[in-house]
Amino acid sequence: MMFGKNIRQWIARAALSLVLLCSFTHASAQYDKEYFYYMGRHFMMNDDYYQAIRTLNVLLRFDEDAHEGYFLRGIAKYNLEDLLGADADFTTAIEKNPVFTKAYTYRAITRSRLGNYDDALQDFHQAIELRPDLPGPYYSRGVTRLLNKQYKEAIEDFDMFLRKEKKVADAYVNRGVCYLQLHDTVRAYEDFGTAIRTNREDPNPYNRRGALLMEQQRYAEAEEDLNTAIRHDSTYLLSFFNRALVYNYTNRPLLALSDFDHVIALDSTSSLTYFNRAILRQQIGDYNRALEDYNRVAHYSPDNVLVYYNRAGLHLQLGDLTHSTEDYTRAIELYPDFANAYLGRSHVRLMMGDRKGASADHRVAQRKIAEYKERLIDTTYSIYADTTQRFDKLLSFEARLTRNFESRAEQSGATIEGDMHLLPLYKFTLIEADSALTATRKAYHAQRLIDFEQRLDDKRMILSRHQSNLSPDSLVAMDRAIAQRQMKESSSWLLYFQRAITQSLIKQYTNAVATLSLAIQENPANPFLYINRSTTRAEMIDFISSIDNSYQRISIDSDPANRLRQSSSRTYNYDDAIEDITKAIVLYPDLAYAYYNRAGLYAISGRLPEAYDDYTRAIELNPAFGDAYYNRGLVQIFMKDTRKGCLDLSKAGELGVENAYEALRYYSE
Repeated sequence: MMFGKNIRQWIARAALSLVLLCSFTHASAQYDKEYFYYMGRHFMMNDDYYQAIRTLNVLLRFDEDAHEGYFLRGIAKYNLEDLLGADADFTTAIEKNPVFTKAYTYRAITRSRLGNYDDALQDFHQAIELRPDLPGPYYSRGVTRLLNKQYKEAIEDFDMFLRKEKKVADAYVNRGVCYLQLHDTVRAYEDFGTAIRTNREDPNPYNRRGALLMEQQRYAEAEEDLNTAIRHDSTYLLSFFNRALVYNYTNRPLLALSDFDHVIALDSTSSLTYFNRAILRQQIGDYNRALEDYNRVAHYSPDNVLVYYNRAGLHLQLGDLTHSTEDYTRAIELYPDFANAYLGRSHVRLMMGDRKGASADHRVAQRKIAEYKERLIDTTYSIYADTTQRFDKLLSFEARLTRNFESRAEQSGATIEGDMHLLPLYKFTLIEADSALTATRKAYHAQRLIDFEQRLDDKRMILSRHQSNLSPDSLVAMDRAIAQRQMKESSSWLLYFQRAITQSLIKQYTNAVATLSLAIQENPANPFLYINRSTTRAEMIDFISSIDNSYQRISIDSDPANRLRQSSSRTYNYDDAIEDITKAIVLYPDLAYAYYNRAGLYAISGRLPEAYDDYTRAIELNPAFGDAYYNRGLVQIFMKDTRKGCLDLSKAGELGVENAYEALRYYSE
């Protein structure tokens, strides 16, 4: 069997197969295509999904009807959280083979993850019609129906699955959850027990049964189940969280705090855990550390009304009336019907001597309370107007610290922030030979560019978006060498251009722009000179802005595109850089990199529709331009078209831009 061979033999044979694929007969190529299919499977079995996608791309390039290739690539994308890309590949696999049961099943699972339950259920129906004997689709459809709150239908699916597969603990757990949602605690308890007997090492059914026992106030039994779950998996945070609640209900706050500490050690961004720990710390008088926890919740969930309400009370206990008023005000801004917040602010204002403000808040609170009492039958009316409601109770893990409560829809403003930067501009730079840096150039032929690089007579001088990998000392030495050549021989536009490259790399931007201007004077019809003067001018602006905003930035980023989300109140003008790159486009209208660069400059200038158009033109000229897909995806997300943006990111990942999958995970959360 091929999978038993040494990995080096696999790699060597893969390289040989690529040569054969491009040069030998159809029969030989067919053999190689099959080999790339198996190699794609091999990489997936080893969780190397990036390499699997690259390998399957080769297969699909030479066999567009290889439905299993699309299917495998879809699975690879799914595992990289590229759900839209996976959906597209599964769809293509189905188009190529309309009776491909697995493709229907996996597309259904993907659509379920995307929240598209109706289409997912239709796909499951199709898969089951094709192969009613397979148990898997019943299980997956049951999970989708559970997520879609179709509990009775989900139970039917789990029943069908369990007739064929009786030893899958998760099926009993999920059916038990359905019974729990239907308030049938007896059957839920039975299913959790069966799941435990089916797999005594799985922490999940112990945790589920423990949570049910906790709700029934059978705390000793609940604690025993949760202890067992933790023994089987010391990293299963749900069990620690639920055991902390049990400890709290049985008046053991220090043990509860210890378990919350453990959850936070496993997940340092868990707002719910910080919130619960803050309440406990406040209750035992550990006010300063409780305040630290509330501050963290405000950081991770900045639109959560309860954190401001509870923190306002803590500030009051600490005697900080100003911050207490601010937090009550913020809670009211987030939820204007929150009667308790008005009462709290009224009390604080009275303590501060603001009788008029206190009286006004008290009147508003009484009106909200009256409205609440009139609408008690209406279950949609907010509990936050009820002054008898307590908000210092610990929340269960199923609770969500949502942005705004009740009828206010959760907003999801798209931002390009954190590490989600545009990829850099292309420029002529100095890079030692590295196949990884030039791989994106292979699929795009630009003869004028090739001729120009050859004329530079230095294989290290290439057009690239990557930073130079030469050491600073080497760059300085090269700059001095070119300067000496200029002194000994008459300077030509080519020598000026080479000198400008070294000057910009050692951050002598003013000199570099001046040197490029001299080169342009001698050769005004050369588009590549304008490209580098454009990027140099942009880098100079970014350098200046990084100094102006040194309090915001620790390091100087050489890529001006990374300034898209800088929050400085001062703006910087990229018009000269845009004018140069536009001149390059006029002189060489078929160069994809020029449109890519102008798009980047438009983007950081806030001209997003124009940036989108230029990225689109770059893609038209070079359909394999993964960098352009990536940046266009981010621009579309910033323009609030998240779905299309993610499709572009998916395509970028397919074309080898690994940053794309990180971005997809970021924007899919």
